[in-house]
Amino acid sequence: MEPPVTHSASLARKTPRDHRVDALRGIALLMMLVDHVPDDLLNRITIRNFGFADAAEIFVMLAGYASYLAYGRLIDREGWKTGIHRILARCVRLYLYQTGMTLIFVWTVRQWRHYQPLPEYTIEPQLAHGYGWLWRILTFDALPSYLNILPLYVVLLALFPLIYWVLKRSLWLLLALSVAIWAIANLDPHITIPNWLDPNGWYLNPFGWQFLYILGILGAVWASKHKGDLPYRRWAKVLCLTYLAGAFILCFPYEYWHVPSLRIFPAPPNTGKSTLAIWRLLDIMAIFYLVQSSTALRRLSADRIGQSLALLGRNSLEVFAFSTVLDLLGRLMFASFGINLWDQVVMNAVGLGLTYALAIPLDRARQRAKAARSPAVPLKPAPASE
Repeated sequence: MEPPVTHSASLARKTPRDHRVDALRGIALLMMLVDHVPDDLLNRITIRNFGFADAAEIFVMLAGYASYLAYGRLIDREGWKTGIHRILARCVRLYLYQTGMTLIFVWTVRQWRHYQPLPEYTIEPQLAHGYGWLWRILTFDALPSYLNILPLYVVLLALFPLIYWVLKRSLWLLLALSVAIWAIANLDPHITIPNWLDPNGWYLNPFGWQFLYILGILGAVWASKHKGDLPYRRWAKVLCLTYLAGAFILCFPYEYWHVPSLRIFPAPPNTGKSTLAIWRLLDIMAIFYLVQSSTALRRLSADRIGQSLALLGRNSLEVFAFSTVLDLLGRLMFASFGINLWDQVVMNAVGLGLTYALAIPLDRARQRAKAARSPAVPLKPAPASE
């Protein structure tokens, strides 16, 4: 008689962890680190220069993908009460990080101005004096520049129980509702959440960006039915590569690199980020499909280079908050002391080093905590013949 299947044996037969999402999120975090310093030379080689989308789209789509894996499965396994409790705890954590970053942002700029003159764009005028704005920060009524993605994530994650409830009843109903809301937001961009610092409202309009988040959720549902991979289709790969090649030709900064332009017609205006214009949406969907349908990239994400990126993605909140503070310091230093190549090399090297100096111990602590939660798996003695 064969021995019963134990928990440890079932663990051993599990499919190896897919690190592509974590690695891709790590790449997005590194791009955000340089994109948010406008004068940094490295932001000339991030994806926003070679297509319609940028790191923010990657971040939000992966947030939807990870939300399904983390909270959808938790709800199925342990019930709605446990799932909602875990979601609310995460939202509170995101809220505290957002509020803390904003207060650090305002305090740092105010203190810096005591010693060095700064241009007006380093802080919104409404935040430059007094403290009457504080309650607006605490209620997300005031979102400063470069600090608008976590509030979007809080809203979308808080809605996840409702999204998942609709998904359990009809995937197509969820998709239809999401498309309709996204289309309305694009037809009338004034449908958004007010922002005291910007008459146009939240820069990342939740009514538009919810579509990308839900596409991430649906991508996770689809991939879960195929052992974590999106189904490989040659025609889909060719279509995605063709679209990305066209986006590259239209968006490449020919003028900056002083090379002849290959555009046969003008690129779409770079104003579709707020409501997630269709060309940006298709851009990130193509990238996501190519990554999540590639078994070669699955293997690459598990090797040394992939893991060096994945450890950033596994600790995305802490890394994002820390890199946002580094970005602020970089902008202040460039604004106060000017820009030269040596300063940029040093600043990028220090920023990258400090980011990994934070992520490595965080990741080790995360792995230790995960091991402590897992049941001990006794070692099976090797047969005498081995």
